[in-house]
Amino acid sequence: MREIEDEFEVKLGRIGNRRTKRAASYLRRVRQEAAKAGASARPGSSFTGGRIGRGHAQGAVLAGRGRSQGQRRVVIKARIVRIKSGDTGAVRAHLRYVQRDGVTREGEPGELYDASSDRADGNSFTERSAGDRHQFRFIVAPEDSAELADLKPFVRDLMRQMEQDLGTRLEWVAADHFNTGHPHTHIVLRGKDDRGDDLVIARDYIAHGFRSRAAELITRELGPETVIGVARKLQQEVTAERLTRLDRSILRDAFSGALELGALSGRAPAWQTARIGRLRTLERMGLAEETEPGRWRIDPELEPKLRRMGERGDIIKTMHREMAAAGVTRAASDYTIFDPERSAHRLVGRVVGEGFADELTERRYVVIDGVDGRTHYVEIGTLRADEEPPVRNTILELRARVAEPRAIDRTIAEIAARHGGIYSDRLHREFDPQASGEFVGSHVRRLEAMRREGIVSRLADGSWSAGQDYLDRALRYEELQQSRSPVRVAVLSWQRLEDLPQALGATWLDRKLVGRETAEFASAGFGGEVETALRARRQWLIEQGLAREEGGQLRFARNMLETLQARELSRTAADISARTGLEPIDVKAGDKIDGVYRRMLTLNSGRFALIERSHEFALVAWRPVLERARGQLVTGQVGGEGISWSIGIKRGLGL
Repeated sequence: MREIEDEFEVKLGRIGNRRTKRAASYLRRVRQEAAKAGASARPGSSFTGGRIGRGHAQGAVLAGRGRSQGQRRVVIKARIVRIKSGDTGAVRAHLRYVQRDGVTREGEPGELYDASSDRADGNSFTERSAGDRHQFRFIVAPEDSAELADLKPFVRDLMRQMEQDLGTRLEWVAADHFNTGHPHTHIVLRGKDDRGDDLVIARDYIAHGFRSRAAELITRELGPETVIGVARKLQQEVTAERLTRLDRSILRDAFSGALELGALSGRAPAWQTARIGRLRTLERMGLAEETEPGRWRIDPELEPKLRRMGERGDIIKTMHREMAAAGVTRAASDYTIFDPERSAHRLVGRVVGEGFADELTERRYVVIDGVDGRTHYVEIGTLRADEEPPVRNTILELRARVAEPRAIDRTIAEIAARHGGIYSDRLHREFDPQASGEFVGSHVRRLEAMRREGIVSRLADGSWSAGQDYLDRALRYEELQQSRSPVRVAVLSWQRLEDLPQALGATWLDRKLVGRETAEFASAGFGGEVETALRARRQWLIEQGLAREEGGQLRFARNMLETLQARELSRTAADISARTGLEPIDVKAGDKIDGVYRRMLTLNSGRFALIERSHEFALVAWRPVLERARGQLVTGQVGGEGISWSIGIKRGLGL
C-alpha cells in the first residue's frame, strides 16, 4: 500500500457502466419518493441519499465527533462491487487475490479467516454469495498496525462493532497482508443481512462511522498516542515529499491562496511549529512563498503536485524493491515511469517484478528491464477474467492503448449500414464471400465483448443490433477499455532470455533475426544481454544448417521459422506419445478437428493446445477461449488465420 492518508473514496461502479446507471436511476426514484414524503420539506435542505441504509445515525454522530486528542489514525478504503446474477467469477478471483503468495510475515500465501475460525472456507463463502446483488470490500490499515502482533482480534472486534451499529449479523471473510510497509487487512462482506435481504449501508457510515470505530478500537488496543509520538510523526511530515496532514491544514486555513499565520489560534505549539517547518519545506520545493513576515502565498496546485510527488516516491521504492528481489543491478538514474498518454513508442523488455498498484481496484503494475537500457514502471490496469498476470523473466512488448475504432469495427459498421443497423455472420459472408470462418468469427467475438458492456445487443435470431452509429459505439467501448487497461501487453517469449540461444523451436530471437524491423539495443543492461544472446543464436542456427554466412551477411534457410516450430512440435508429440500411448496426427489448413481439450503447453514456439481423441491427439495453436472448455469436447475448423472453435459440439457435426 502507499503512504497512509487520512482519506478514502467510496467507489460505486465504473463510469458509463449500465449497471451503475440503473443504480443511479433507482436512487433518483428513491429521492423522489422521499421528497414526496417530506424528507426535503425544510427550506434550503437537499436530499443526497447519503443517509439511506443502515448505520446512518451512527455515521452522522461519529462524523461530527471528530478526532479526540491522542486518538490513533486508521485508513479505511471501501468499494461496493455489483455481482452479476449467479456469476461468482469475480468473487472467486478477488478471494484468490487476497490469498495470493507472499503476503504473510513469513512470505507465505494469505489465509482467510472469519468471525469464528482462523481458517475460513473461501469456496463455501463464494457459493453462499451466488445470490447476492452486491458485495462490500474494505481495506483496513491502522497507522500503527506494525505494533500489533496479530490483526485478527482487532478485525473481529471491528466487525462485531459494525454489526451493533448496523443492527444485523454480518457474514464476512478477511485476510491480513504484511507485504508492504503498512500491515493491513482485506475484508470481504456479503451484501445480505441476517434476514436474507439486501444489505444497504448508509454512505455516512461507510465514509465516517466505520473509520471512527476502527480508530477507537486501535486506540483502546495500543493506548492513546503520546505527546512524543505525535511530535515524532509531525516531524516526519515536515520534510515528506507527499501530501500530509500539515498540507491539508495549510490548505484549509488558506484564503484565496494566502495564509496568515498570525490570524490562527487554538493550535498546540508543536503543531504550529511543525506547520512553519512544513511551509519552509514547501518553499524549497517552489510550492509556497513568504511574501512578508507571517504571510504566505500557497501554490494553487499544491495538492495535486504533492500527490504526484508521493506517487512517484512510492513507485521508486517499488522499483528498488523489485530490482533487489530479482538480483538485478541498475542505476537509479535509469529508472523511468511509462506514461501511456505521452509514450507513442513500444516498450520491450524483461519482467523483473509485478504486483498491484491499487489493491482495492486490483490495478496491476510491472517493472520492466528494457532493451533500451532503462528500467520502466508500467501500470497496466486491471486484467480480464481470461488474462494472466505477467510472469517474471518473460519478455513482453507493451504499447499505449489508443482509443479508436479498429479495422474490424469498420467492416461491421459497413455491413450494418447496408442492413438497417443489423449485423450477422450470414450477412458478412454475403458481403465478403471469401471471408473464412475464423475471420467472421473474430467479428462475432468483438460484438459479444461489446454486448457484455451493454453497448450492442444480440437479437433472438442470433443477429446483432449494431446500430447505424456503430463506430461511435466502438469508440465508446475502446475508451472504456483504455480506462481499465491503458497499456496493451503482448508476450514475446515465455522463456528466459538465457534459455533461448540453444532452444529448439522458433524463438523470439529467431523472429528478431529474420524480421525486417531494425531494433536498437542499448549496449548496457538488458539490451546488451539481448545482443549477446542474438550472436549466440546466429552461431547455433549455422551449426543446425538453418543459416549461412554469405558476403559478410547471414542468410537464413527458406521457411526457417516453420522448420524450427515443426521440429519442436515433433519432439513434443513424441514425448507425449511415449508417455500416453496415443498416436500424434498432423492438422493442416482446411481440416476439421474434434476431441477433448486437455491442457495448454508453453513451448519455445508459443502456446499450443493438446486435443485428445480415443487413440490419437493433436497439437494446435492455443487460444484463451479454450480454457473455459478444459476437459470438454471441442470442435475446430482450421483456417488461414487460425482455428475457429466451438465448445461442446457433438463429434461429427460441422460448423
